[in-house]
Parts: sequence; structure tokens; C-alpha cells
Amino acid sequence: MGLLDTILGRSKPVQPDLDQLFALPSAALTLEAGTGFRPTGAGSVCFAGVEGGEFARIRQDIGELLDVDTSADDSPVRFSRDSYGYNWLLAQRAPDDISALVTDLHAVNTSLEAAGFGPQLLCSLVGFRNDADGVGEQPLALVYLYKRGAFFPFAPLPGSAEKRDSQLELQVRAALGADLRIEPDLARWFPVWGAPGL
Repeated sequence: MGLLDTILGRSKPVQPDLDQLFALPSAALTLEAGTGFRPTGAGSVCFAGVEGGEFARIRQDIGELLDVDTSADDSPVRFSRDSYGYNWLLAQRAPDDISALVTDLHAVNTSLEAAGFGPQLLCSLVGFRNDADGVGEQPLALVYLYKRGAFFPFAPLPGSAEKRDSQLELQVRAALGADLRIEPDLARWFPVWGAPGL
């Protein structure tokens, strides 16, 4: 960063650090101890702008990488496209095996990055649930922003149309501040409504 960047208030973009994902297993323990949220065993990767033959190749490569048949109905890895046109890969593991889930998500991100799709990577998330109040399950996701190299919590209110529990998100941020690199700019805590794995 040069002198002109400093004067104009420009900052150097944060580089993605996919190894940050490996902090999730210990953060999950902290989250459960502090708030009662437990992993669901589901996680996903979101990427944009991959069409046709490229998408078919990515699907095949990821299937080979994770040693699964992504076309099978009972596959633990599924691809989908949301209403905004973003591609999602959903990976599922046993809820108590968050380390394996994180390894899968890291492998998918690294594979896409190595194949030249780094600019299309948007985020990865891991799902959590809490039903301690006995009323119902509250979903929560820890979302990793690829281009920011940081996490943020996303807590949609169950049964409501696109409303989130901002107070819970701030509580989770406080609980995990020592475990994860949390995105400091709250404006970048964008909602991921209907994300697979949530």
C-alpha cells in the first residue's frame, strides 16, 4: 500500500485464508458451552458464475475429491442453485464429526481455488441448532466470507419471512471472538436466506 492509498483512506484487501476454517471445531465447542448451539453436520460452499461444461467438470472433480457420487439421490454431497443464480454445494457428515465436515469444505474451496475459480468463491457456512428453550429449534450458521478472510454469525428467525435475530448474532460474536477471526464490519454480515445447510 502506497502513500497515496493512505492519504485517500484506501486499504489493502484482505487475502483469503482457507486455513481459518480449521478453527471451527474448537469454536463449535466454545459455542456449545456458551450458548447451547450444536453442529448439525451440514455445511455448504457458495460460488458464482459457473455454467454449463465448467459446472459439470467441477461437479465431477469434487465428487472424485470427496470420493462420493454427487449424482446419487442419497449422496452426502449435493449441488443446487438458488433463486439469485448462485451455486451451492451442500456437504453432510455426522453432527459430532465437525472436523470431517470442515476438511470437506476446505478441500472443496481449495480445489475450486486451484482450478481458477477463486474469484467466484463467495462464502462457506456450517450449520448449528439450539432447542434449549423447548419451543423449537433456532438455526444458526457460522459463515466464512472468502474475500474477507473472516467469519460472521447468521441467525434467521424460525418461521418468519426473512427476519434475523441480530441480538443472538451479537451474542455469538462475543462468545467466539477469541476463537474465530470475526468480520468487524457489521454491514458485511449479509443474510444467506435459504442457504443449504442452514
